[in-house]
Amino acid sequence: MLNAQLNPVSWIFASKKISEKTYELHLTATMQPGWHLYSQVQPEDAVAIPTGFKLNNNPLITLDGKIKEIGKMEKFHDAKLDISANQYAEKVDFVQVVKLKSNVKTNITGSVEYQTCDDKKCLPPKTVTFSIPVK
Repeated sequence: MLNAQLNPVSWIFASKKISEKTYELHLTATMQPGWHLYSQVQPEDAVAIPTGFKLNNNPLITLDGKIKEIGKMEKFHDAKLDISANQYAEKVDFVQVVKLKSNVKTNITGSVEYQTCDDKKCLPPKTVTFSIPVK
């Protein structure tokens, strides 16, 4: 029952205007001490579930490039299990640039699926939905 209550990752979803019709979406994860979150890109020998984002189709916006990761990536390797992982501790900011097709207010909705682990255990993958106002 304790595991059901355990939530070592908190998310903040926000948008930041960077030019007239261009915004950055910030999907920021903060991990409790000792926990880590996996990068979207994993080495071939990884068993970790990479963090994945789904952005729902919105006819008012276009995506500009891929989601970038801003944070201190750790390249983890477990010699005993011979597995590797690209992971973040403390905090990582996933940033997606979007462009509005016209000057309108809209929301960008979607979800993030992620797995978090500490040095003893991994929690089952979790999905969090979000709605980010862009105006």
